[in-house]
Amino acid sequence: RVLWKIYFFLFFILTLTVFYPLFRWGLAKRERFPLAYKFMRYWSWWVLTLVGIRMRRIQKGVEPEAPFIICPNHSSYLDIITMCRVFKNYVVFMGKMEILTWPMFNVFFNTGMNISVDRSSMKGAKNAYDLAKEALQRGESIVLFPEGTIPNGAPELGPFKNGAFKLAKEMEVPILPVTFIDNVNRLQAGAALRVKGGPGPSRVVIHEAIMPDQIRSMTMSELKRNTFDIIKKPLDQNGD
Repeated sequence: RVLWKIYFFLFFILTLTVFYPLFRWGLAKRERFPLAYKFMRYWSWWVLTLVGIRMRRIQKGVEPEAPFIICPNHSSYLDIITMCRVFKNYVVFMGKMEILTWPMFNVFFNTGMNISVDRSSMKGAKNAYDLAKEALQRGESIVLFPEGTIPNGAPELGPFKNGAFKLAKEMEVPILPVTFIDNVNRLQAGAALRVKGGPGPSRVVIHEAIMPDQIRSMTMSELKRNTFDIIKKPLDQNGD
């Protein structure tokens, strides 16, 4: 487990360094962001394949026409990189402000390709919300982890925040629930030498979308609960 983690992080850094000039070029202009996302997908394929993580996509419904809001559970540091393998078209990630301090990987957030959220500031949170609205208006889909962070008890779901559901109601776009079943076992968040980690499958369930007419018929609480239950079901079925 420890040796695999050392190998994973070294390979992650090495390949990110190799691809970095391509990312910088692709992120220099907004019109190149979809191309930069293709570079991310190609990079993520190399990382996941050569460290022994096998992606398996389980499709439960038809993917809605963009734009839509993707709501996945958050259980691992792998969630973003595996998400790049799941969706082939450019999607905008919303991530915590701390990502801006991560060497090299922060290039995906400090260039405008994705959106960082300062949860400690009402002004910062509103600014991120407004940027998400602009992305949806441009026809770009958003990835927004409704838990906001990786909960301590992952894969048990943490409480959902309102942002994704308020955005879906206001912009009248579908919500696409997503469940990562195995990522917590591949690379668990926490103390590097003690938590789970290793090669193996990474199953991701793409659920049927919750469409705008359904969203309008539900209160915010009902919409959050419905999405929570959809995401949670495969975790319960797999004993995680």
